[in-house]
Amino acid sequence: MFSNNMMLAQLLQDMQDPEMMREAQKMMNDPAFKERMKQVTENDAFKTSMENTQEMMKDKDKVKELEDSMKKRVEEGSKELEDFKKKSAEAEEEEKKNKEEMKPKNKTMKKKTSSKKKKGGKKK
Repeated sequence: MFSNNMMLAQLLQDMQDPEMMREAQKMMNDPAFKERMKQVTENDAFKTSMENTQEMMKDKDKVKELEDSMKKRVEEGSKELEDFKKKSAEAEEEEKKNKEEMKPKNKTMKKKTSSKKKKGGKKK
């Protein structure tokens, strides 16, 4: 349902949202989060991955290739995200319409009135 490119595009949009960034800042200030990050960064696999990334970033051609790839992925993800939001809005509208159709119709009963004139009107 969600592609990696679409999640990447959503992440970049979220990073532009001040409220989202305030929440992220709160999370990063949490001592439990800091402890977890310390554990992650002390992991040998993480350290090796970071060293490999730093080495790769020294190659200007590789950096250019990665930048181009990332731009393409963000463009694709943004289009997918836009399409997803449009389809979601259409589905919600359709669901709302169907709910309205399923509601019982309130038939208002008109008060019955007699068409006959009342007897015993005014005497002369």
